[in-house]
Amino acid sequence: MNNVLLEPSEQGQQVFVIKNGGKKLAEMVTKISGQVMTVYHTEVAPEEEGKGLAKELFNKMVAHAREQQLKILPLCVFVQNQLKKHPELYTDVWDRS
Repeated sequence: MNNVLLEPSEQGQQVFVIKNGGKKLAEMVTKISGQVMTVYHTEVAPEEEGKGLAKELFNKMVAHAREQQLKILPLCVFVQNQLKKHPELYTDVWDRS
């Protein structure tokens, strides 16, 4: 399992990232407003696809939302799909509005 870091971006967003030796392998871009964390985008470097990195980012993002008592608003298709696969696991954090 990789170490997922939470870093601020220049645009005032929070980015969950996985790096190896300073090289960014994957990222999930979010922004918190009030008690809602909007997830905008998930991207994995082409050479790293299929290794479960996006799922690692997703799991860390959900854990962070739970720790901070945030609701997740998924604008990212990957996150939408993950939430829809097992909605019963995410009722506490999924903002369906």
